[in-house]
Amino acid sequence: MKIAHIIPGSGGSFYCGNCLRDAKYMKALQDLGQQVIKIPMYLPLFEDAHDLTEVPVFYGAVDTYLKQRFPIFRYMPPMVDKMLNSKAVLNLAAKNAGSTRAKGLEEMTISMLKGEDGLQHDELERLVEWLKEETKPDIVHLSNALLLGLARRIKQKLKIPVVCSLQDEDVWVDVMSDRNRDECWEIMKRRAKDVDAFIAVSQFYADEMKQRLHLSDKQLFVNHIGVDANDYVAKPIGDKKPVIGFISRMCEDNGLDILVDAFLLLKEDPSFADVELRITGGKTNDDNKFIQEQKTLIEQAGLSDAVHWVDEFEGNARHQFFDTISVLSVPVLNGEAFGLYQLEALASGIPLVQPELGAFPEVVNLSEGGIIYHPNSPKKLAKAWKSLILDKGWLEDLSTKGLAGVKKHFDIHEQAKKLVAIYEKIN
Repeated sequence: MKIAHIIPGSGGSFYCGNCLRDAKYMKALQDLGQQVIKIPMYLPLFEDAHDLTEVPVFYGAVDTYLKQRFPIFRYMPPMVDKMLNSKAVLNLAAKNAGSTRAKGLEEMTISMLKGEDGLQHDELERLVEWLKEETKPDIVHLSNALLLGLARRIKQKLKIPVVCSLQDEDVWVDVMSDRNRDECWEIMKRRAKDVDAFIAVSQFYADEMKQRLHLSDKQLFVNHIGVDANDYVAKPIGDKKPVIGFISRMCEDNGLDILVDAFLLLKEDPSFADVELRITGGKTNDDNKFIQEQKTLIEQAGLSDAVHWVDEFEGNARHQFFDTISVLSVPVLNGEAFGLYQLEALASGIPLVQPELGAFPEVVNLSEGGIIYHPNSPKKLAKAWKSLILDKGWLEDLSTKGLAGVKKHFDIHEQAKKLVAIYEKIN
């Protein structure tokens, strides 16, 4: 089967769980003998060194944004489009990105969802024509429901099924103004009819999106994210120093301030004098002020030597990060549809301490590799850490169970087989 997977790129400036999810699935599908073409949108893909001369970046972030905001750019000659979509410009945009939030991009989001009726209709036709002439796939897989505007023209032109993953679209849409938010969900409900199958990354999120998009049971599937445990090394947890880790985009929405406040509370107790904190996951320009505020709080508490900010988080650097921590906490304010970093930690033998929000309980309960706390406050997080971080017996038990749980419930090769079965069912 030939699968065209359309993936919004993050440019690699921060830990992008959705991007990593897609990359791991693509590799696992290829291992099963499936032919996969990764098609990036907006920015180059996270941890992907593909050559733009082979597969172009469609809907280049700079070009698309300028045409949405400034009508004069819609009439520029082709050479201007080519320049704005060049690898150099896109990489520069990725490094200076502040566009991972909906604020300021509401109109463009709505226009994208309108597809052939939106301002990006020419780029949609370019993508569809490229798929038809250059790729000729048997199925097209959209990375998330914010790309639903692509589905109708793809089906009309290529006469093939379209599949769409579901993961954290609500995080983007729900922060919009009431008017824009309601319009987005209404368009998404209409455009959902153009898709043959939706694949949610957790049961929690399947239930959520079934209601929001009015999906039928026939249309909706659950397929958890997966990892290959063989790609990770689980060092004996009992040999590690007591170090709490955080890996995700370093921002307020991901609960970095909750993490820092909880650590300051923890360190008030002399019993935890040796506990340290390691933070990584990258950022956008929007996050700089917030991160500096957290660093100032840490400095004022006299704990700068106990908190380590790790710049590198891709490839081997991420494995080295997991080697140095003994517990992982990412206290996302409203939870997540999944959280791939949880599986990466569990596969590295690291227990989880997560809030009772989103799909976190689903992952912890299936894997048996962590504990859940409620509510998502610094006080409760600090209390959860206190119960676990120095208890080597409990840490070792959770480490062993978590690794076994990843292999049993979240093996990427088994999940890829389930994905192929969904493709075959609708093809």
